[in-house]
Amino acid sequence: MSNASDTHVVVVGGGGTGAAILYDLVQRGFKATLFERGELTCGSTGRHHGLLHSGARYVVKDREVGRECMDEVRILTRIAPEAIEANRGIFVAFDEEELAFRETFEQACAEADIPAQWLTSEQVLAMEPRLNPGLLGGVMVPDGTLDAYRLPMHFFAGARKLGAVIRNFTRVESLVFEGRRIAGVTVHDLRTGADETVKCDLVINATGGWAGRLAAMADIELPITPAPGTMLAHQGRLVNNIIERLRPASDGDILVPQRGLSIIGSTQWQTDDPDDCTVPDADVEFLTKAAIEMVPDFKETAYHKAWAAVRPLAGASSTEEEGRELSRDFDVRDHAKLDNVEGMLSLTGGKATTLRAMGEKTVDVVCDLFDVDTPCRTASEPLPNYRHFFRQGVLV
Repeated sequence: MSNASDTHVVVVGGGGTGAAILYDLVQRGFKATLFERGELTCGSTGRHHGLLHSGARYVVKDREVGRECMDEVRILTRIAPEAIEANRGIFVAFDEEELAFRETFEQACAEADIPAQWLTSEQVLAMEPRLNPGLLGGVMVPDGTLDAYRLPMHFFAGARKLGAVIRNFTRVESLVFEGRRIAGVTVHDLRTGADETVKCDLVINATGGWAGRLAAMADIELPITPAPGTMLAHQGRLVNNIIERLRPASDGDILVPQRGLSIIGSTQWQTDDPDDCTVPDADVEFLTKAAIEMVPDFKETAYHKAWAAVRPLAGASSTEEEGRELSRDFDVRDHAKLDNVEGMLSLTGGKATTLRAMGEKTVDVVCDLFDVDTPCRTASEPLPNYRHFFRQGVLV
């Protein structure tokens, strides 16, 4: 067996997935450094609507993804309770077609071990009186609301406490090769203007929708679809539970209470440039209408913000229709096996809910590569308070 402390791993990407990987790495004894070109969580992590998925949204199409999400909800609620509002999700039937979907939905939830309880229209309205009174009932599941910033910061706090180096506003410019093996990265500090070469034994590409760009530095074509989606927030908390349409996942079918806001999402399109997330005007109109259909009072609330986030869908697609059919599961790609380039792993796919599991499975691969026999502990040990990250001094 090898000594993990002799192995230096560079993680590129300071979102939720990068945070979970970094924490797992140092918890298992590896030396680890993370680079993020902007502020931590400034990419897709800091832009999603904050839904903690029980897996019910995906379960009809993919039982395994649904089961994985449910497992992670249970884990995250235990290890990072300060980042989670343990409310519920209600998949509401607003018409006969959605009501007819109930049996298929409940059966899929049962097969994936996702608790699901049917509520009559009277019960739903007693819980959420602002919903459209014409609703026909709903299925309650253990969805929740998560804080998109605090949850990753729990992991960053733990990683830093164990000795990880975290460098934000530091952009990776190129990969350093020794033959066909990646042996380091060159980085540019955006604050000081300094350039630096950092040697390492492995690079982990955790850049989400930007993963194709980093892979391209190694002449690797990564099968990934950057798929932006628009979200719209109005001022005022109109519901206390997440409200979802009882139908297969589609656009504009989730209303999330986030502190004092109501967020309706989302849409989906494709882009060749993950930095280009300009919100289409038509999306705002569409999402406003969708929210009013569920909660008529939405039209009386004040506009707050519209924005877009890039989903890093695993797999290549040439049309929006193909993109919608891609799995919401994640993939850890070892480029030595797939592309004859040693020294780099790339992650594609995944969701905020599964960030910890993505970290675990990635570091499992790292342990196999370097013959390290140290089990993962992130599912059982509570995370440090996210505030501890700031109490330990400024970023280096």
